[in-house]
Amino acid sequence: MKRFRKILFPIALLYGVITSVRNFLYDRNILKSTVFDMPIIAVGNLSVGGTGKTPMVEYLVRLFSPQYRLVTLSRGYKRKSKGFLLAAADTKMEEIGDEPFQYHSKFKNIDVAVAIDRVEGVTKTLEFLPETHLILLDDAFQHRRIKAGFNILLSSYNDLFYKDYLLPVGNLRESRSGVQRADMVVVTKCPSRLSVEEMKTIKKNVGLAPENIFFTTIQYSTEVFNQQESIKLKDLASDFIAVAGIAKPKYFYEYLKCPKENCLTFPDHHAFTEKELVKILNKANGKKIITTEKDYMRLQGRLPDNQLYYVPIEVRFLEDEFSFVEKLKAFITLYQP
Repeated sequence: MKRFRKILFPIALLYGVITSVRNFLYDRNILKSTVFDMPIIAVGNLSVGGTGKTPMVEYLVRLFSPQYRLVTLSRGYKRKSKGFLLAAADTKMEEIGDEPFQYHSKFKNIDVAVAIDRVEGVTKTLEFLPETHLILLDDAFQHRRIKAGFNILLSSYNDLFYKDYLLPVGNLRESRSGVQRADMVVVTKCPSRLSVEEMKTIKKNVGLAPENIFFTTIQYSTEVFNQQESIKLKDLASDFIAVAGIAKPKYFYEYLKCPKENCLTFPDHHAFTEKELVKILNKANGKKIITTEKDYMRLQGRLPDNQLYYVPIEVRFLEDEFSFVEKLKAFITLYQP
């Protein structure tokens, strides 16, 4: 592995130069960023996938949608539509992508939009929904044509950005110094009993003021769900298989205590083929099929309804949740008359 990394190092070096020059041009205002006179919160990361953006966006939706008219704006990765699209009652998953469709399905009191160009996305959102109070940008930290008012940077506990390397040697989309554009860093997927000393060590290495660094863990539901019912996991015993098409399914499998031979893993945002659906059904052999909520968006209606279930997850803060919330509220109130 080390030898392979050495081979790829020149490519990573070139990639680092290109991204650094691009950031330099934006930092010096040579390349222009668009600023909107309204609260926009961006949730992103420095690395490729698996940091828990979707649960964090959902946390923010639960936090702010009761008070504000809120819109989530995503790229809509692997969707079949083009340009800007605002989700409607009859919108299908293929039109907006799995994560936006998950927001659209779960939260009936928000609007969901997709656009590769986030500037176009915000502009058209405000054109169609002029009463919008707050926009959440999903995975837009590197989308520097738009300047969000507040940037939340996520980094997974088991893959901390400051220990990582640039693509293709590692998983970083840009240099570690990009953290300086963040207003907050949230270390995600932490052990539920992370020690105070380890938190201090991580804070020291992140490179932001300690009061702007937070720690969260993923809390899985004790039940699995589909459109018809819920079942307690303990009642399933081991009578199921697990299917995951997410960036880092390790935590999902560990939580389910699923034997390796009963786990089927696919790439992140995977578009399941008919052949793969047959493979899943053959593997299940009549047993329940437990998947992630994101995968459920792509599999529902394509596997038997009475066989397919998902496990919801939520973000839980290990400490200082009040401070996290208050900082965001203070930002939003800056735009209120």
